[in-house]
Amino acid sequence: MIFRRPGIVVATLVVLAVVAAGVSAPVLAPFDPVEQNVIERLAPPAFTPGGTKEHLLGTDHLGRDILSRLIYGARVALVVGVTTVSVSGLLGLAVGLVAGYFGGWADTAFMRLLDIQLSMPFMLLALTIIGILGPSLQNIVIVLALTGWVVYARVVRAEVLSLRTREFVAACRSLGGSDARIILTHLLPNVRSTVLVVSTVEVARMMLLESALSFLGLGVRPPTPSWGAMLADGRLYLASAWWLATFPGLAISVTVLAVNMVGDRLRDYLDPELEV
Repeated sequence: MIFRRPGIVVATLVVLAVVAAGVSAPVLAPFDPVEQNVIERLAPPAFTPGGTKEHLLGTDHLGRDILSRLIYGARVALVVGVTTVSVSGLLGLAVGLVAGYFGGWADTAFMRLLDIQLSMPFMLLALTIIGILGPSLQNIVIVLALTGWVVYARVVRAEVLSLRTREFVAACRSLGGSDARIILTHLLPNVRSTVLVVSTVEVARMMLLESALSFLGLGVRPPTPSWGAMLADGRLYLASAWWLATFPGLAISVTVLAVNMVGDRLRDYLDPELEV
């Protein structure tokens, strides 16, 4: 059973809670996440002295409700994670299948492109692209997709290099099967589980990178709530209002850890030989 470990159950519940928060943000959020109320600025959480029941996790330096911004921030993290993984996964899958199956000049060209991509520091590439295009949610997806496809390409290529010499591929080719048929009906189904596992782990990495870019001011534009931007705002008030940075930091850490745990367990489930 994939859920036989208590830790995996907790991690799955955390992931489901984040997804539910992002999807149902307008219903779950008690306040408008961008509504300012300077009279209630820096109000502490409800469970601390001086806190109020209206703001369970307190307010920020502009009087905006922290809980509401966290809930809406989950939507940004999910959109970036899922969209980026979908785009980069499809691109890397196509490159890996073509390079691994055909080999020759196609493999050499794609692998040299991959090496060039890996030689470029991520932050330098992000600064260059976002500096030209400007910070926005769409541009973040473009940057992360352009840097994320190499992971899928390398993994899929390695799998295909092993699979293309197997007997079932040779049998299909001897019966007159075309290259497209071999790739789509024999190779693709055999690498699907590997791509699924990589995608799960990559969602967590993309969420973390989005938070890092937002922390540096290269993410979504204010006042759109983002966990990384909330963390950046809170770092200036660590001594006087610890909750501004603590709750966004916990949201990032717990979500990324939970997604990684689910991905690790999914890998063991799809490939029992890896499980100890």
